[in-house]
Amino acid sequence: MPNPILNDKAFEAAGGGGVAVLDRPDPAAPATQPGPTTSKYGVTAPPWDTSEHRTMTIGGTCSAAGVMIVFLAVGAAFGWGRVTEITQTLAHGATQVDVHLSNPGWLIAGLLVGFGLAILTSFKPKVARYTAIPYSLCEGFVLGMISHLIDAQYKGVAIEAVLATVGVFAVMLLLYGLRILRATPKFVKGVTAAMFGILAIYLVQIVSNLFGSTTNNFTSSSALSIGFSLVVVTVAALRLVIDFDLIERGAKQGAPRYMEWYAAFGLIVGVVWLYIELLSLLAKLQRR
Repeated sequence: MPNPILNDKAFEAAGGGGVAVLDRPDPAAPATQPGPTTSKYGVTAPPWDTSEHRTMTIGGTCSAAGVMIVFLAVGAAFGWGRVTEITQTLAHGATQVDVHLSNPGWLIAGLLVGFGLAILTSFKPKVARYTAIPYSLCEGFVLGMISHLIDAQYKGVAIEAVLATVGVFAVMLLLYGLRILRATPKFVKGVTAAMFGILAIYLVQIVSNLFGSTTNNFTSSSALSIGFSLVVVTVAALRLVIDFDLIERGAKQGAPRYMEWYAAFGLIVGVVWLYIELLSLLAKLQRR
């Protein structure tokens, strides 16, 4: 699903008032002489705590994201083990692999808890330092089970999806670092519009399935379905550029220190989305 976590509004809310944190002047810039009702940054009643010198850094965000990835991997390893494969030999000599969850309720519980933590964090950025690790464990647990279920049908697809995710992330980071891709207003609007379009298609598919529709244009291995997955993967990758930009601006403009965990949380949500879409795309390609 599209990343609902990392956005300008979250950083504005961190400021606690009418002046967005990302619009805050660079603390390294020469300060003007404050007036009787004006702070040293030239605004009245600044929404951030000027006595708080601990601010967000890119290094701190990377460290938080690294910790989340470790716990994501731990949860994935545990979730992978909850799936059992039983190989049976048929009468004509062929083999058949039966796959099942040891307890399907765990998958539902992991989804609900992970979703609840994501919603809580999106509304309360300050709690990200406490919800990041539980979310990583839950999300990893769910991804581990789903990945094993799919990998049992299409051998090797899970590790391919992991490697593809790492590769895409590295390429997007390089393109952003070289300023080949920039999060300009038009770029952000275009990616955001595409994300809402994808979400609308997902919702239509879900609703139609609930009413008994048997069409699976976007889940089959047809050319249309693969083309759609390619578009979604592209949008998920481009969304990372927006995340990188928000993290960089937040660090440069002195966002509160707790936003490191929030930014890392949002970044991991985007990476997980990218992985799921790549896993789906690779599975479709193997079915052809």
